[in-house]
Amino acid sequence: MKRSALILSVFLVHSGLATADEPVDWEMASRIRHEGFHNSLVMETLEHLTDVIGPRLTGSPAMKEANDWTRERLAHWGLENAHLESWGPFGRGWSFSRASVHMLQPRAVPLLALPKAWTPGTDGPVSGPAMKAVIADIADLEDLQGQVAGKILFIAEPREIEEPSEAAFSRHDKEQLEELAEFQVPEPRDRKAFLERMNKRRALQRAMTTFFVEEGVIAAIDISSRDGGTIRLGGAGSRDPDEDPGVPVLAMSAEQYNWILRLLEDDTEVQLEIDVVASFHDDDLLAYNTIAEMPGSGSSEEIVMVGGHLDSWHPGTGSNDNAAGCAVAMEAVRILQSLGVAPRRTIRIALWSGEEQGLLGSYHYVQEHLVARPEPQDPAERKLPIYAWKAQWPRTLKPEYEQVSAYFNLDNGSGKIRGVYTQENAALVPVFRAWLEPFADLGADTVTNRNTGGTDHLTFDRVGIPGFQFIQDDLDYFTRTHHTNFDVFDHAKADDLKQASVVLASFLYHAAMRPERLPRKPAPTEPAAEDEPEKVPEAAEKPVAPQLFH
Repeated sequence: MKRSALILSVFLVHSGLATADEPVDWEMASRIRHEGFHNSLVMETLEHLTDVIGPRLTGSPAMKEANDWTRERLAHWGLENAHLESWGPFGRGWSFSRASVHMLQPRAVPLLALPKAWTPGTDGPVSGPAMKAVIADIADLEDLQGQVAGKILFIAEPREIEEPSEAAFSRHDKEQLEELAEFQVPEPRDRKAFLERMNKRRALQRAMTTFFVEEGVIAAIDISSRDGGTIRLGGAGSRDPDEDPGVPVLAMSAEQYNWILRLLEDDTEVQLEIDVVASFHDDDLLAYNTIAEMPGSGSSEEIVMVGGHLDSWHPGTGSNDNAAGCAVAMEAVRILQSLGVAPRRTIRIALWSGEEQGLLGSYHYVQEHLVARPEPQDPAERKLPIYAWKAQWPRTLKPEYEQVSAYFNLDNGSGKIRGVYTQENAALVPVFRAWLEPFADLGADTVTNRNTGGTDHLTFDRVGIPGFQFIQDDLDYFTRTHHTNFDVFDHAKADDLKQASVVLASFLYHAAMRPERLPRKPAPTEPAAEDEPEKVPEAAEKPVAPQLFH
């Protein structure tokens, strides 16, 4: 090789431009782009899931409507074996139809607050005095005995309102993507300390529920973790139909919450009226995933999977979290179906339920189809979110374990795809770089060996199946829409979702047509002894509200 050619080759490798010998079907990529940009149905799908069906809390009537509608839609587009697959029991469902909170004294003012999931309604308007009762641990409950009957408790400290900035809406710039592409060696976490924190939080939640009922508290109000009238919340009651759901618990806008606490600190009497209509749904304690597929024409026993979680929280309509990801996944398979693609491997789409309660729907799918694992023996650990469980052994591999080539997931809002995480599977770097090359002009060109967490690809990755989440522009996902009343259709970006659909469709096509199955990382090994530190899955990559752990 001439010296100039050698220098060029070294430059290409280190600049990330070399794509080894991974084949790319540029003609198909062009066809996918044309269909996805000129005949897109992604916003039509998103609008129906959000504006028509609305928030989709697992177990609620709206979630069941979403299951049925997505199944019917996928079948209408020509996918086969469209069905609902049950898992569970999940527990009772919950929904609310009214939430009205008013200040009566010192003046009449409507207040912005919404109920947390799985807490009861008020059986008509109820009123009472507001009282500050910050509860950080069980000892605080003992100090409040005999003082809270007939009161509406404000159970969190006030907090300083953040100054707004342009960073509240952001896209990755070149420097950020370059930094993201640099691998960081993961550090082990202290599992024992992690479980202690989780169990302490759960114990306090149960103690508060019992205490409020026994002491005759009217309702409890928490502060939203977002500013600007944004209400961010999750759950507070119990999904177990045999457990007392407690008293109504609401989250209030931070600015109004702070105002009421200032009044109380000045010894001003504050009277509130609350009217919440909420319903528990006990008729079916199971939950359901929507499944459909494009059968393979060659290696039909092998499978390429794609998905996102169909469930959401209830303050908004679950648009960015995660109707957007589901709409993109559905659009990706629609694009391939409309182009008459006959994939070598079966392409299977799965729209999960129970993700917001701990990746439950995808976990049970993996249990049923890929790897059977025993539940933890420790009763306390069994009550934790599944992704917090210690690795479960012994493992029983099922036939599909060797047949699944990859699972691709989208669940970080409506921002365009900028690249992909390999989850430390370095063998995939040249593969994914090649697959992204037709979309470099769309801003998708970053491959990183880093891990990311917090959503359903983890349940596949944890058992050794290649599972991937894409790098997306943040937009206002983490600052405004995640689990809030602003998670609605208006905050979704049509051009970004069209771009994501096109990139995802091409990834599915190339994974399905590739001569070999995608390479896998080393298989999981039996965990360390109980007294040794163990790495805990990184759920913090995608912010999780404390209320989720119930």
